[in-house]
Amino acid sequence: MVKDFKRAEKNIWSIVKDEEIRQAEGLELIPSENYASQEVLKALGTVFTNKYSEGYPGKRYYGGQENTDLIENICIQKAEKLFKCDHANVQPYSGSPANLAVYSAWANPGDTILSMNLSHGGHLTHGSPLTFSSKIYKFIHYGIKNLETGEIDYDEMEELALKYKPKIIVAGYSSYPRELDYEKISKIANKIGAVAMADIAHIAGLVAAGVLKNPFAYGFHVCTSTTHKTLRGPRGGLILSKGVVSNPLSIVEKKIENLPTLIDRAVFPGIQGGPHMNVILAKAIAFEEASSSDFKEYSNQIIKNSKYLADKLMEKGFKIITNGTDNHIILIDMIKSFNISGGNAEKIFDSIGLTTNKNVIPNDTRKPFDPSGIRIGTPAVTTRGMKEKDMEIISQWMFDSITHSDNEVYLKKLRLEVVNYCKKFPIPK
Repeated sequence: MVKDFKRAEKNIWSIVKDEEIRQAEGLELIPSENYASQEVLKALGTVFTNKYSEGYPGKRYYGGQENTDLIENICIQKAEKLFKCDHANVQPYSGSPANLAVYSAWANPGDTILSMNLSHGGHLTHGSPLTFSSKIYKFIHYGIKNLETGEIDYDEMEELALKYKPKIIVAGYSSYPRELDYEKISKIANKIGAVAMADIAHIAGLVAAGVLKNPFAYGFHVCTSTTHKTLRGPRGGLILSKGVVSNPLSIVEKKIENLPTLIDRAVFPGIQGGPHMNVILAKAIAFEEASSSDFKEYSNQIIKNSKYLADKLMEKGFKIITNGTDNHIILIDMIKSFNISGGNAEKIFDSIGLTTNKNVIPNDTRKPFDPSGIRIGTPAVTTRGMKEKDMEIISQWMFDSITHSDNEVYLKKLRLEVVNYCKKFPIPK
């Protein structure tokens, strides 16, 4: 039995090594992926992994919390300062429970929530019938008015809001390449007394750096997020809010100004148990890193790279949804581009070391496991130090691999080019 365990343990660590090699010798172009800093990775392996801390600082259900309370309070303060809000709950395990916590804090079962159409860029947690939240709440959707520009149909949004009186209006996306008009959305929410909620999971780092708009500056009540992606932190969730901050475990009246406390109660004891204190430590480190001038410069470069890559791809015949991007996301219609499905394109790109993900496009008629689109982004390659000239090379690799997809010898040649190029841009240590 011991021998079997040692053999399995050896195999596990060899798999870790294989993944290190895969990441080092390929380019991560999935917009939701990035490389956490070494300090963040170090934090995840600390002794805080061992500690149960159900509750909140000063209000725990276990003893021995003098250090966990300090860490969580530091993390909260850094998040509040970074995103310019009144309160931060840093306990959510990921973005999905963060969204569910906000829904349950404000909406009752059967209430209506207005969010972006999933095929137009919305996230699963914005009302996919496959999710748990869709069994509790009624979701209705707004979408893109002009597919060439990406303009949201705000008139439709207002009509739906006035007709259905949703408790929450969700602004946010997982595959939308443009900025939203937060001011318009906030005004619509105020007309009907709804909570204006922004899911900034994808763009949180860009918002923190000030290179994209902060929804709080336009009257939003709540922002939810993950802490990886453009933030470069650990995999985890975050809820930011405006309002009166009080005892997180107290029962308060259901008013918009009490959202910070309502959300705290929704997270714990509502949908989660003990927070992952090692992850909260890593979040605190990530928030500190994101407050630096270097991070602002890095975030600016993400957008420069994304815009340049989109332009170069369009020059080569790729049909980009909305004909460009304002953020780190590029969504490509592969059927219109080269009459190849997103699923097949993902495999071709993967064969030469470019990691992408198949993705539905607006009004897609194909199935999610083999949709029409490919979603790519620039956070991870920017973390490695790549700039505009490197985006041109990436666009050429994408074009060459797709147009020579039946030539295995040529694809192997491209794979070698990618591996050698990656050596010039090692993953930061």
